[in-house]
Amino acid sequence: MDWTLWLEWTIKAALLLFILLTGFAYTTLLERKVVAWMQTRIGPNRAGPWGLLQPLADGIKLIFKEEFIPAHADKVLFILAPVVTMVPALIIMAVVPWGREVVLFGRRVTLYLADVNVGILYIMAIASISVYGVVLAGWASNNKYSLLGGLRASAQMISYELALGLAFLPPIMLAGSLSLRDIVEAQRSMWYVVYQPLAAFIFLITSVAEVNRAPFDIPEAEQELTAGYHTEYSGMKFALFFMAEYTKMIAVSAIFASLYLGGYLGPFESQFPWLGPLYLAAKIFLGLFFMIWLRATFPRFRYDQLMALGWKNLFPLALLNVVVTAGVLALVG
Repeated sequence: MDWTLWLEWTIKAALLLFILLTGFAYTTLLERKVVAWMQTRIGPNRAGPWGLLQPLADGIKLIFKEEFIPAHADKVLFILAPVVTMVPALIIMAVVPWGREVVLFGRRVTLYLADVNVGILYIMAIASISVYGVVLAGWASNNKYSLLGGLRASAQMISYELALGLAFLPPIMLAGSLSLRDIVEAQRSMWYVVYQPLAAFIFLITSVAEVNRAPFDIPEAEQELTAGYHTEYSGMKFALFFMAEYTKMIAVSAIFASLYLGGYLGPFESQFPWLGPLYLAAKIFLGLFFMIWLRATFPRFRYDQLMALGWKNLFPLALLNVVVTAGVLALVG
């Protein structure tokens, strides 16, 4: 195989990791600024101009913060859990296309890492792994509050992954492909959010629940569980859990944009392919703003409300939507 291909893949993978890790840091700042704006506060404004160095200050603080492992914890699993949570959040973006082909230094370069013909299955498989890190953290900590948080996370994942999986199906049926790039290209005439507003809404709500974001942050629930599954964590191990959360927010927003908002498509993108990543970045920003808006607006669900919403409302609606979509496509086809 041509060594230049390996070099291209390595550069694109390194660039994607850099974007995700930098994006994670400044998504935390974005959340604090947006919530402060919504609550008529100032927000971070001390570290650097307009508070732009606040993520760097937080990172330095966590690096030097003392780390400890509880005496009766399972030490191997305790250390492994944050890693198991973080790694899937990084590699899930490998199949998300940021654009089409461009010419760079006389060579045609694709603006995506991998175009896998079963990209949706890859995303669903990787997304289901990260919950194991949360469950392992709760179990390994040897703390009853942590264990309850881990158990809640597993129950929440099972409840909302069913509806989330069904929300993946309408774009697949409309595009006739499991490749995320094919699904994006199929939306050149019209975004799928126009054809499938209910599926798009279900995808948004269930993905917020999968990321354990408020108002679905039952596994953390400070008032009941003192912090839930990460109660015993500190320092960089603690930081890894939040790196995973904010990185998954970016990934979920990118996947939603690709499935329902045309991904990298936009005005003049066909003439200027370099606009593709900018359009996708703008749509990711809208997804992040929506998640932050939810957190600032709604109180946390009770556990029975959380389960009822997943099983009695979102799952039946998603299933009905898939059946109706299949029926309409069969009649039209």
